[in-house]
Amino acid sequence: MATIAALAGRILLGALFVFAGLGKVMDPAGTAAYMEAESPFPGSFALAVGVFEIVAGLVLASGFMTRIASLALVGFTALATLFFHEKVTDPTQAAMALKNLAIIGGLLMVFAYGQLRGRIGEVDERAKRLDAEVKAAHAEGKAEGLAAAPTTPPASTD
Repeated sequence: MATIAALAGRILLGALFVFAGLGKVMDPAGTAAYMEAESPFPGSFALAVGVFEIVAGLVLASGFMTRIASLALVGFTALATLFFHEKVTDPTQAAMALKNLAIIGGLLMVFAYGQLRGRIGEVDERAKRLDAEVKAAHAEGKAEGLAAAPTTPPASTD
């Protein structure tokens, strides 16, 4: 169950960045105007930011290099929070900053637990060890049963 939850969480986090990036790529002029008005960054970064979000989100969702992708997205999200949602006295900006903190928390969980493929391998290994222990216990029980059985044949009634 934990494996399914980790997979779904990683895909949903990746989807958030893919859709945000698509919005920026689809309207680079609007994104550029927003960036120039709200931050010290030039509007010429708008398209690059959108492409970064799409690529990093897809990499995260795919499960390939999840730790690198999650760290890159943690840095990106932290910078976005500092430069675009710093007015925490505004309720909307405070909500956006808290949302970004929650996203950073989720990304740090992805970083901590890494790629799902390794986790599945651990589960498979655990199942194989358990099967081997059960087989060994059965074999031991059979051996004890044979040892406890009488070794002399029953007396004949001739």
